[in-house]
Amino acid sequence: MKCRTRLRGTLGLTKERLLKTLTDETPQSSGPPEGRGPFLAIVRGCRPQHWIKNVLLLLPLVLSHDFQRAGVWAAAACAFISFSLAASAVYLFNDVMDHSADRLHPVKRLRPIAAGQLQPREAILAALMLLGLAAAAAHRAGGAFQVLFWSYLVATTAYSLGLKRILLVDALLLALFYVLRLYAGSLATETPVSRWLLCFSLFFFLGLAFQKRVAELLDWSGSPPAVRHRGYHLEDVAMVTNLGISSSFLAVVVLALYIQSPEVSEHYHLIGPLWAVLPLLLYWVSRLWVLTGRRQIKEDAIAFALRDTASYAVLALIVGFILLARPY
Repeated sequence: MKCRTRLRGTLGLTKERLLKTLTDETPQSSGPPEGRGPFLAIVRGCRPQHWIKNVLLLLPLVLSHDFQRAGVWAAAACAFISFSLAASAVYLFNDVMDHSADRLHPVKRLRPIAAGQLQPREAILAALMLLGLAAAAAHRAGGAFQVLFWSYLVATTAYSLGLKRILLVDALLLALFYVLRLYAGSLATETPVSRWLLCFSLFFFLGLAFQKRVAELLDWSGSPPAVRHRGYHLEDVAMVTNLGISSSFLAVVVLALYIQSPEVSEHYHLIGPLWAVLPLLLYWVSRLWVLTGRRQIKEDAIAFALRDTASYAVLALIVGFILLARPY
């Protein structure tokens, strides 16, 4: 009952914030000088660098090694485009809602709306256009995929409107969004997805979600008022770190159980090289948490990995060992 009252109050405040945001003047710029134009500001607000997360939609097809079916890659491409454009629309909408809080954050204050480089009304219009294009791409990907696409969109919108402010629920939802990407890719390409992969992904991405919260808490330690926009407190750092490390290591345990399961022999000629993936994954998640604790990572793990040489080396080695296992 208390949780329902809190959620209802959060949504009520969200409605008031949205109406106030759309009628407010542009916030005072605190970022780079103006003059770049609204188009580049919209592109930055779309955060295309995060589209890499939607590669998960292709993973069921890649792991099935069934690349010859007619139209399968077109369906996969439509699924990728629809999720990417929809995510960008939600990012713009979220930035409109949070621009006041973002101006208090040492990094988020540079986002186009918070920095005064993009009007909230322009961002809303761009988000609606992106949603239209995303819906068209989802329609091309098939009926079953469309149902999951709209469910994902509703869930991510609810997350932006208020669920991201509820303790622990935000991290669980972030992990489930990654799992939904896998299942959506399975529906779009009509490729079965392994329960092992879904279980591994749930624990792995839950660990990454907790890592993101720890990085934010450590980054916000100099400005406590910003923490109130989430459900966490500065004293939660140790507990959230423990939850994240446990989830990350549980993902490795799930992978180990899969390697020794009967199902793995149905997909690979050799099992030995797959065991080498485990220490590589343990190294990567351990290093991630050590650097987060040192405050050397002030972002989510995927954004960090895209600019980290060691992450690319680990990925290359993992792919190499999988190929050595000689998938069918």
